[in-house]
Amino acid sequence: MSEVFEGYERQYCELSANLSRKCSSSGLLLDGAEEKMQKISEVKAGLDDADVLIRKMDLEARSLQPSVKAVLLAKLREYKADLNKLKREVKKLSSGNQVSREELLESGMADGQAVSVDQRQRLAMSTERLNQSSDRIMESRRTMLETEELGVSILQDLHHQRDTLLHSHRKLHGVDDAIDKSKKILTAMSRRMSRNKLIVGSVIAALVLAIILILYFKLSHH
Repeated sequence: MSEVFEGYERQYCELSANLSRKCSSSGLLLDGAEEKMQKISEVKAGLDDADVLIRKMDLEARSLQPSVKAVLLAKLREYKADLNKLKREVKKLSSGNQVSREELLESGMADGQAVSVDQRQRLAMSTERLNQSSDRIMESRRTMLETEELGVSILQDLHHQRDTLLHSHRKLHGVDDAIDKSKKILTAMSRRMSRNKLIVGSVIAALVLAIILILYFKLSHH
């Protein structure tokens, strides 16, 4: 559901309920009375605003996905029918019916009661739609809060994983340093062993040469 559409819908339901109440109160006033004419003017201005909201809802609904658009356009048709009915009542009120209030109460009581019942029904429908819109808005807000909490939790997990990776990286860097040091030590030991082998070989060669010289001198004197 589009939040923009729900906003327009909420405004329309509030406006429709307000216009219905004004129509009901205007119907009880005498024809030609200044207060009645003022209320009718206010209702007509409100109808213009309602038309604007209907057009905005229509544009918003047609910009959505087909599955959502079909549901919203069906709801919009009900609002248009409701608005047209309200326009007919306003037109009837401003047609200048010259029957006095007393005559209306005496001869048209049944019609007045029917109109009053119809207006109460429409007012109840508008109130119900307004409550439904409020419920949808509250549900959307709850969903947004839940999504926000989930996003914060994910960010915290990612931050913790980042810290773990940085810690592991530092450990691996320390292991690399240790390996480099071990390589240097082994290289130094290898070089030292090579030098020691060379020294031992030289000593052995010197001893062998000394033995040969000793044997030579002994044999030559005999």
